[in-house]
Amino acid sequence: MKYRKQRPVDVEPVFAHIKANRGFKRFLLKGISKAEVEVGLLSIAHNLKKWKA
Repeated sequence: MKYRKQRPVDVEPVFAHIKANRGFKRFLLKGISKAEVEVGLLSIAHNLKKWKA
């Protein structure tokens, strides 16, 4: 229960930033494995930008 309460604080703002600031609306590639790569690249870009600031 403790972790469930913390999830919205930790995870959901990241998705909001990626969608709003990066303009991510939908996946460009089809298939689970390709979508995983796309999410990975978005995550790397987000973390690098955060690291730079």
